[in-house]
Amino acid sequence: MKNWQTQLASAFTNIETLCEYLQLSLNELNLSPDATKQFPLRVPLVFASRMEKGNPLDPLLLQVLPVGEELQFYAGFSDDPVGDLNAVKQIGLLHKYHGRVLLINTGACAIHCRYCFRRNFPYADLQLNKQQENDVIQTIQNDPSIQEVILSGGDPLVLNDARLARLFDALAEISTVKRIRIHTRLPIVLPARMTDELVAMLKNSPKKVIVVVHCNHANEIDDDVAQAFQRLKSAGVTLLNQSVLLRGVNDDAMALCNLSERLFEAGALPYYLHFLDKANGTGHFQVAEQEALALLTAVQNRLSGYLVPKLVTEQAGQLAKQFLHDI
Repeated sequence: MKNWQTQLASAFTNIETLCEYLQLSLNELNLSPDATKQFPLRVPLVFASRMEKGNPLDPLLLQVLPVGEELQFYAGFSDDPVGDLNAVKQIGLLHKYHGRVLLINTGACAIHCRYCFRRNFPYADLQLNKQQENDVIQTIQNDPSIQEVILSGGDPLVLNDARLARLFDALAEISTVKRIRIHTRLPIVLPARMTDELVAMLKNSPKKVIVVVHCNHANEIDDDVAQAFQRLKSAGVTLLNQSVLLRGVNDDAMALCNLSERLFEAGALPYYLHFLDKANGTGHFQVAEQEALALLTAVQNRLSGYLVPKLVTEQAGQLAKQFLHDI
């Protein structure tokens, strides 16, 4: 098997090449070259290999396919739908909710999900470099109210082990920090990233480590992903999943139930089901709120409570995520 860096470097970045691999005609897809100019295509082969060849409606394909609807105007959508920019306290540091801060460790991702709420984020201006990372560590050290540090991006696990280890070591020295949370798609799209070195670093952390993976459909989880989950679990990591409710991808009760069952079987607890963040370019994925509530009810009627993710929305200026429920 190729190492994860090689897999990352060889990801599909050309729609024609991806369609050729999937045995799809460009004419049967509503593709948009202008959409790729705004937000480039990136899909690792190991993720594309889980798509059904010849199926233009494959739920994994729809998450990454650049289409004309991305260029349409949708009322209420913006470049900063969850108020990230107002939460920037210094370069690379977002402080939105009490007791926890979020670090923009990198703007890079292993896969470009078309529904991404940060697809328009000014990473060039706000992601951390080495010196800014030192400044952020100092800020966290000076604020005893900060008990949890969230590594985000982009995807923090595209950083190399040396960079991650330096950050973990620095946070280990701050007594008031209790937990480190990593938000990542890599265990799903590049399971080979869960190397012995990474797993050992997580296992040896004196802080409690939570890894929140991001999976939207049961078909994303194959044996390699399940093994990556188990490697994380073996390191004592708390493994959670968050999904986004997406039109055409998982807006179906059975699809959501299958996702929860597959996640739990593989070792991750369903955590959040996000109502779509209204980022420009993502409006075609939106599911109406009443439809979302009906789907949640159908899932509740089928699954044990611990398998039902919390349906939430994030609204700029709120002190916490808002729960959507019909009771």
